[in-house]
Amino acid sequence: MSFGQRLRQLRLENQINQRDLAAKVGIDFTYLSKIENERMPPPAADTIVKIARALKASTDELLLLAHKVPRDIQPVITRSPALPAFLRSISDLSEAELQELSSYAQKVRARRK
Repeated sequence: MSFGQRLRQLRLENQINQRDLAAKVGIDFTYLSKIENERMPPPAADTIVKIARALKASTDELLLLAHKVPRDIQPVITRSPALPAFLRSISDLSEAELQELSSYAQKVRARRK
């Protein structure tokens, strides 16, 4: 599913029209229409966060559909040269394998406390 398709789906689920959502987010409704119809690329990350909040949706989901890195993750990725290399090394893992790796990391953090 694309960003525009998911945005339209969420907007309809929330029973809000384009004009009202655009007003809540602070963008023009024609711009919102173009995003939904994929005539424009997804907006900036800050706008996506506002959209997610207005629709009571997952900011992570919408940011990932837009191929944007969540703001709180950016400092994590850039704090060490080893992190981009690590991310590349796990890029072909399945969703289940990523979940397993995440569970392991949480256990390691818990032991440090």
